[in-house]
Amino acid sequence: MFYEFARACFVTPAMHIKHRIKVFGKENLPHKNGIKGGYIIACNHQEYSDPPLIAAVIKSKFSFMAKSELFKNKFFSWLIRKCGAFPVERGAGDNAAIDKAISDIESGRAFVIFPEGTRSKDGNIARAKSGIAVIAGKANAPVLPVCIKYGKKGFRRRAWVTIGEMIPAEDIAIKSDDRGELRRVSNLIMDNIKMLMDDMAEYGEPLPKQYVPKEKKAEKTEEKAEE
Repeated sequence: MFYEFARACFVTPAMHIKHRIKVFGKENLPHKNGIKGGYIIACNHQEYSDPPLIAAVIKSKFSFMAKSELFKNKFFSWLIRKCGAFPVERGAGDNAAIDKAISDIESGRAFVIFPEGTRSKDGNIARAKSGIAVIAGKANAPVLPVCIKYGKKGFRRRAWVTIGEMIPAEDIAIKSDDRGELRRVSNLIMDNIKMLMDDMAEYGEPLPKQYVPKEKKAEKTEEKAEE
């Protein structure tokens, strides 16, 4: 009850005041397809405002991890817990947090995760951590890829949000816990997010070219020579 009230009366209006939001792929919004929860939202991470921006666009009861430091203040801790947040010890292999995420998905919540694990400094999408694959595989849940891109900083900053097609649970089922399987699922999810980013190339500031190590350049040169 509190979550729906806060979302409708505070979060959504605040995000529309702060940003000029343009949403693409509205036909893929879960609530428009009769899906209320029990799935994962995987999104690229650029700003602290990413979680409330997602909440302003997608109607569902959310669950998401937040760094443990944010729970030190009693009032703020109470507030974000009411909005679906729970603490995670970053870089510590927090199994309790993973179990909590899976439990929330199974109870019908939409679990929001930023697979990169941290905010991008240049807007480019980085490699995913294995957490997204572990949670998606163990929860046997479909994944909704979402991509956010921002315009120049300032009041009423532009924000473009693209909603992709839901990735079926069977496509990301993990047959084993080996690194190869985790990498396959993580890459599949991130590739879907990258495709959404590519579709928004004409919006916002052009992204800087990603750094390619010398050895990778050499590999590409050799591949072209073989062709």
